Amino acid sequence: MSKLSPALRHQARVRAELAAAHAEPESEMEGSAYDLMMAQLIEHRRRLKAIQSIEQKIKVKREILPVYDEWVNGVLAAGNGAQDNVLTTVLVWYIDVGDFARALDIAAYALRHNLKLPDQYDRNLATMLLDEIPGAYLAGKIPAEPAPEILAKVGELTQDFDAPDQARAKLFKAFGYAQLGKVNGGDTDISQVALDRAEIAIVALRRALELFEGVGVKKDIERLERRLKDSKPADIGPESPPEGNAAPAGEAGSTDTEKQDSSPPG
Repeated sequence: MSKLSPALRHQARVRAELAAAHAEPESEMEGSAYDLMMAQLIEHRRRLKAIQSIEQKIKVKREILPVYDEWVNGVLAAGNGAQDNVLTTVLVWYIDVGDFARALDIAAYALRHNLKLPDQYDRNLATMLLDEIPGAYLAGKIPAEPAPEILAKVGELTQDFDAPDQARAKLFKAFGYAQLGKVNGGDTDISQVALDRAEIAIVALRRALELFEGVGVKKDIERLERRLKDSKPADIGPESPPEGNAAPAGEAGSTDTEKQDSSPPG
């Protein structure tokens, strides 16, 4: 659909809106428009399954995702919350290709309507977001500038949903590290970190440690404690951490990011 004319793209979106608007909440999406998208999805999944290289899979996902643009736009605009396996599958693919803003837009709708991930995914949606998006930051796949806001959004979206403590701890770790400009396997000069960011980071990292002792942040907390102890109290003016368990705003996620969020995840 990326090569369709504006008129045909509009028609595709209208078909998606009509299908989504007529579906009953908590029912399964149905109808010819949805069946067509599901057939396309099955074909694409078959193509991806035949590829062994993760790098190549991501390249192919990037090529095929535009096919689903107008379906996603239509469902987000007019959907009533019917279970939609096209929507939830491409949500995961958007995370895989690094389009976190788009993924989080879809996630907000999916979580609001309690949509389920397709059967091939063995986690609920909130847990998947808490695992994958903070994991992407810790692996160096999210730029430093938008990372705090993306991670805060994940926390905000998932704070009211049940998920393993280890997954939520990963979000707080990633949010704390984002304040320091640090990723897994990397290092940063704590003495050069602004005091307000150091205070936000230590709140998030302490919460991560509370949730999961094996999260791997004890040394970072010790270094931050020394940094803050050596500073003058009058110079410290931290912003609030994200909502939820006194940590980053929006425990870790796609991600429109014009300014950084300094509050810890929810």
